[in-house]
Amino acid sequence: MSDPASLPSTPPAVPRDVRWVLLGVMLAMLLAMLDNMVVSTAMPTIVGDLRGLDHVSWVVTAYTLVTAVTTPVWGKFGDLFGRKSMYLASIAVFIVGSALCGASRSMGELIAFRVVQGIGAGGIGAGAFALIGALVPPRERGKYQGLTASVMAIGTIGGPLLGGFVTGHFDWRWAFYINLPLGLVALVWLGLTLHVPATRIRAKVDWAGIALLTLSITAIVLAATWAGNTYTWGSWQILSPAVAAVAGLAAFVGVEKRVSEPLLPLSVFTGHRNYPLAMVMIVAAGVVVFGAGLYLPLFQQTVQGASATNSGLLMLPMMLPVVIVSTIAGKVMSATGRYKIFPVLGTASLTAGLALLATMDADTSHLLTGLYMVLVGIGLGFTMQMAGTIAQNSVSMRDMGAAMSSVNLFRSLGGSLGVAVFGSLFTRAAQPHVPPGADIAPGALPNLPAGAEDAYLTAVSTGTSHIFMAAAVVCAIAFVAALFVIEVPLKAAGPPTPAADGSKNVSATAAT
Repeated sequence: MSDPASLPSTPPAVPRDVRWVLLGVMLAMLLAMLDNMVVSTAMPTIVGDLRGLDHVSWVVTAYTLVTAVTTPVWGKFGDLFGRKSMYLASIAVFIVGSALCGASRSMGELIAFRVVQGIGAGGIGAGAFALIGALVPPRERGKYQGLTASVMAIGTIGGPLLGGFVTGHFDWRWAFYINLPLGLVALVWLGLTLHVPATRIRAKVDWAGIALLTLSITAIVLAATWAGNTYTWGSWQILSPAVAAVAGLAAFVGVEKRVSEPLLPLSVFTGHRNYPLAMVMIVAAGVVVFGAGLYLPLFQQTVQGASATNSGLLMLPMMLPVVIVSTIAGKVMSATGRYKIFPVLGTASLTAGLALLATMDADTSHLLTGLYMVLVGIGLGFTMQMAGTIAQNSVSMRDMGAAMSSVNLFRSLGGSLGVAVFGSLFTRAAQPHVPPGADIAPGALPNLPAGAEDAYLTAVSTGTSHIFMAAAVVCAIAFVAALFVIEVPLKAAGPPTPAADGSKNVSATAAT
């Protein structure tokens, strides 16, 4: 076992077979990406089968909440006990959770098993970016952007298509079972090809930090989920978790300052201002990915009358630009070492696209919806990858696992809070218009009592309008954050490079 001071601050030379190794890592990431997209497209059918419209947001919230809570734990364990073993373990947990979700017989069971999936997803996200950061320096990252773009293409484009195909031609349960063969292939592939130093650090696990962060994140998401929906904003049921979250975060910061091996080193947040600014953009991306991914298919199937299969195809205007612009941005970044312009353009495009989506109603055409979605896709393509690059270029290799787990933590937390708040907005608008005990599956809408169908369609339009406007406000804040980023030129390799403002904790060796 090694002393922390002896750990390298720079990644090793790029392995000759790095493309094959990264392809295995990307395949594992594809598991979580596919799951989100497939489940989002299948959600209206799942709700129609298992019932429980008022619990629909929890199918996503439970997953994203647990992903957020466990992400920093997996990341830190990877730093302490070896990234390969932790990554393989997280894939195995995700496979088990997928099998259980597919076997669910009630909405309660599905939500519970999504928790198991979320535990595995937390390790997949944290481990993937830490492994990439350890294998590839930032300036080289653009050369491998094609791999990331390919995974994004399969996950973001293939996910909705696969979800629509599965729910339209097979049982929705296969939306989860599809993860089993992919997961097994990823396990075998990485077991054979992934070789990273199995360095273990002699340090105590920050159990107090884990407990306090878990308490705080859970309290935040519960308050956001219940507020204005299950309970009023000023009720003790909302104020109690809000107070618990504030107290828990304060105690967490105190613990992290004292322990020798903190779960989330505070230095990654204070070493350079780019890191917290990147977190703001990461949160915004999480809000958009999870919120739009869940409620756009619901709007298209319910209000615009698309089938499950067609709603997957109708997501292409948003998904294709993500792949195209992220690939272009990666190549430009690799050639020039510059990147600030991309998140600025990306967050501006996100804000505009979401504001336009907020104007949709029952009379909005598929064409117009698609044009709005193109703007959102361009924004995501420019923002997601570059926000990660900015964050990783702001920390040392020693803290790469913890820093990248923070990136995934904030992305998942943004998704959790977004879905929770969006679920509250949507349910308040839609639920009063649904007759008690009525089947709210899109195909069953014509069977609603006279006048109830129009009322329900109006409610869904109003609910989604509120959702997209709230997301636009979040992205506007991210745009301001992007403007304040200091562009630190990316280097191909070498020791950490001081920033222009004199900050000490800027590494030129992190990777996206």
